[in-house]
Amino acid sequence: MALQFANKWGCEVHAFTTSDSKEAEARSLGAHHVHNTRKEGVLKSLAGSFDMILSTINVPQDDAALLNALAPKGRLHVVGAVLQPLQIPAFSLISGQKEVSGSPTGGPIAISRMLDFAARHAVAPVTEMFPLSKVNDAITHLRSGKARYRIVLVNDLS
Repeated sequence: MALQFANKWGCEVHAFTTSDSKEAEARSLGAHHVHNTRKEGVLKSLAGSFDMILSTINVPQDDAALLNALAPKGRLHVVGAVLQPLQIPAFSLISGQKEVSGSPTGGPIAISRMLDFAARHAVAPVTEMFPLSKVNDAITHLRSGKARYRIVLVNDLS
C-alpha cells in the first residue's frame, strides 16, 4: 500500500525487491522504478539518491547499504517489525546527517484521514480471500510465503 500512497501523493516512487519476478507487480502498485537489491552493486549504484526510504519488510536487511542510498539529511523510516536489532553504522548517520525513525500505524484521526485519501484516490489493499472452512489452507499459504498481501477469511456458513 505504501507504493500506492506514495504514487498518489505525487512522489517519484522506487521499490526495492529481492526478486525480478515482482517488478511488474510493483509497477502496477505505483512504482516508477524497481530495484532488485540482491543483484550485485544495485544499492551501491543508488548511493546518495533518496530523501526517504520507507522500510515495510519484517526481515533483516542491509541497513548500512540503505543508509548509504540516502541523500544527505535523508531518513530511513521503519514500519516493518524486524525481530532483530537494526545494524546502524554511526559514521553514516553522523557524516550524512541522516535519520532513522519508526512509527506505528497512527491514531484514529490519522487513520480517518488516510482512509478518506484512499477512498478519493482509489488506494486499496491487495487481498486474497479464503472461505473460513479453508482456514488451514490459508495458514499454509501464508506460512509458505505465497500470500499477496493480506489474507481475508470469509464466512462461508449459510
